[in-house]
Amino acid sequence: MSYKFKKQIFGFMDLLRFKKMVPKRRARLAEGSPERLPVTYTVNETAKILHPGYQTAVLRKIEQNTPDTKTYTFETERPLYFRAGQYLTVGCRVGESVVSRPYALSSAPRAALNKQISVTVKKCGFFSGYLFDRAKEGDSFTVGDPSGEFCYEPVKDSSRILAIAGGSGITPFYSMAQAIADGTEDFNLTILYGAEKEEDLIFRKQLDDLCSDKIKVVYVLHGEKKEGYEHGFITKEIIEKYVSGDFTVMMCGPGGMYEFVSKELEAWHLPLRRVKKEANCVGVRDVQDAEYDLTVHIGFDTYTVRASANETILTAMERAGLSVPAKCRAGGCGFCHSKLVSGRYSLAGADKRRLADLKFGYIHPCCSYPDSDMEIIVPKAQ
Repeated sequence: MSYKFKKQIFGFMDLLRFKKMVPKRRARLAEGSPERLPVTYTVNETAKILHPGYQTAVLRKIEQNTPDTKTYTFETERPLYFRAGQYLTVGCRVGESVVSRPYALSSAPRAALNKQISVTVKKCGFFSGYLFDRAKEGDSFTVGDPSGEFCYEPVKDSSRILAIAGGSGITPFYSMAQAIADGTEDFNLTILYGAEKEEDLIFRKQLDDLCSDKIKVVYVLHGEKKEGYEHGFITKEIIEKYVSGDFTVMMCGPGGMYEFVSKELEAWHLPLRRVKKEANCVGVRDVQDAEYDLTVHIGFDTYTVRASANETILTAMERAGLSVPAKCRAGGCGFCHSKLVSGRYSLAGADKRRLADLKFGYIHPCCSYPDSDMEIIVPKAQ
């Protein structure tokens, strides 16, 4: 408690008042409650509930959706809170490697309050292939906090969302449709879902069952013509057929779809904030293969691993068995940012680093490829 000291005309009066300050403070302290201060506070407990961090999740159910797609349902240790459209990381040890990948949540946010979450995975890549071929019910995995900004935002988005999905990119929109149906979210959703053939459509029956005055689903097949389906690609003409007026566009699918649809949307002159594209993970790059030494400092420990020029620095560390932070794997979230001590590197796509990261010499290992021997300081995985 602060003590207000008033300066007196005579200096010795100041001294007398100063001498009285200590006993007065002791008297005030004696008036206080003898109860101990709480070990934690309500705000801290609330933060732990909303952001539980890494936790163990047990695989309870595997469902085959299409020939190359499966949905995995997990039971988590603690309830999760997420918004429809967000993703989380799923990981485990595969041989000598510690691997994780981000997957869009295909389940409803309400189900996560009962410790049930689902992700839908297409067999493509190292970890997704492992899940598809080797994961079985009862296996334990590590899941991270839900993350991402691929969500409906009423402040800046129109109340009508045009969702354009390609292949397994339907997963966040399936979560949104469920959230609208159970009252968690409130907006109008029109989904244009593109696939090669009818058999490639994921959640076909579930989406049809969810259709209502707020939810509409249109299927677009480019590999075959069938009654009841649009044919070809998602063009300006198809978009005009199903939406009008003010709307926000949300796209999730392969990069080629983004390029094509973006050109088709030019006629509407939509502001940037009204066009959202879910980022895709960074993969291998097509360069002449070479290997470099990567010196990694994590806390008080130092490791030296071999890094291929074709793969990201993050992948090299995971293959070496290092437990390192990772989330979006697209350079956008900044969760893996690491201090560059020395060495050269190349970025995948646009540089998405924050200005502070650029200023103080940080890189994002998830989207950086080694071009020489390198030395970096990596934060500990939580």
